[in-house]
Amino acid sequence: MNNRSRIQICSKASPEEIINDLNLFVDFQDEGLSLETLNEMIEKRLVPHLMRYDQPGFQSMFNTFPEEGAKFGSEIALTYNQGVTNWQVSPGGVMLEELCCKALCKLFGFSPNADATFMASGTYGNQEALYLALHKQAEKEGFNLAEKGLKGFKDLNRLVVLTSIDAHFSVKHAARMLGLGEESLRFLPVDKNRRIDVNQIKETVKEIREFKDVFCVFITAGTTSTGSVDPALPIAKICKDISAWLHIDGAYGFAYSLVPEWKHFFEGAELADSLCWNPHKQLGVPIPNSLLFVQRWEDFGRMSVYSEYFNRKEDPEPNPGLKSPPSTRPFSALSLVTSLRHQGMTKVIERLRAPLVAIKKFYEKLKKEDDIELNHQPDTGILCFRIIPKDFPEKELDNLQRYVYDRIMAERERTISLTKLDDKVVLRVVAISPVVTTEALMETISRVRALAKEYEK
Repeated sequence: MNNRSRIQICSKASPEEIINDLNLFVDFQDEGLSLETLNEMIEKRLVPHLMRYDQPGFQSMFNTFPEEGAKFGSEIALTYNQGVTNWQVSPGGVMLEELCCKALCKLFGFSPNADATFMASGTYGNQEALYLALHKQAEKEGFNLAEKGLKGFKDLNRLVVLTSIDAHFSVKHAARMLGLGEESLRFLPVDKNRRIDVNQIKETVKEIREFKDVFCVFITAGTTSTGSVDPALPIAKICKDISAWLHIDGAYGFAYSLVPEWKHFFEGAELADSLCWNPHKQLGVPIPNSLLFVQRWEDFGRMSVYSEYFNRKEDPEPNPGLKSPPSTRPFSALSLVTSLRHQGMTKVIERLRAPLVAIKKFYEKLKKEDDIELNHQPDTGILCFRIIPKDFPEKELDNLQRYVYDRIMAERERTISLTKLDDKVVLRVVAISPVVTTEALMETISRVRALAKEYEK
């Protein structure tokens, strides 16, 4: 194991021990502390408990330390603390965001009529997309959703969203927040590589058409559990045929459409009515940094709420705050712009390619291992697997995976994650940053094997 992978990723402290360290921070007193004192407190009491995303052993989630150019931009944004709501609040901030959104639409191959807006997270992007889809359905039924609300629908029970069993749980939040409830979601099966089954979409539409209105199909470009990319092109055709809104949750995976060798996975994504993407994942742009794209700029008009003191309807200047609910918006565009300009797109693509190649090579190595069960072929930078020692009892396999996961997380020299695919508990590794190499991933397998032997004893 190399020296870098020996660095502890986080302290081994319990929640109670961390509370003891941090209580001093929230003991608000009449007299203040010097910045030097605060810095000492932070270094001693907080930093040890923060996760080291910059280590090769961090193989569990979608987090990275800030990229150099992104950090530079975020420091400027923090210095000026701009609220990018509208022209009156920050002319420069507003115009840079507008220009950035248009440039990103072009970069990703959306139509000239497309537009985008910065969001706090992919969860909020998915929620707004579902609202836009519902608004469009209301228009088809002859009323304005913003004015009448859900009571405008003659029969709410007819409304349904089709999605995959592997879709992110934020689709449930969206259904709840919109008042549709989770019963409005129809979860469809996936194929052997965990992509939504296109034939199942066709069959479901045919089966329920008499008593249900499919107003939205919600698919994923890089599912959270396996990184699988649902096939957008054939699904876009289905949505066009049934006049349903197509939304793509590309929060994790859509950045990889910029890598030429992986672009084919995302064919048809530009046809979606809406798509969300999180640069704060593999690009290393500080959180929060998320975008919602729409195929037609005028679709954002369904979100607009005007006032008398600003965001007036007659204002000629651009107001990004009209595209989404928050009236207080950070200067998120700057750190993304400075990151892309500092690196140049050649280096950005190299950065994106590295973890994909690492996982691909990792998969090829594990295919030859008798004690490893691979649960899918990786589309992006995630791989799920199970450790299965020779002659190990089937009924104990789920407990074995949990044991390995718990022990690795307790050691704090690396992190992995645990998920469930259908009826199986599986181990999951993620390569999000270029420092997570095939070698680092294979070191994790060595530790998994050692812990499996420990469990057998």
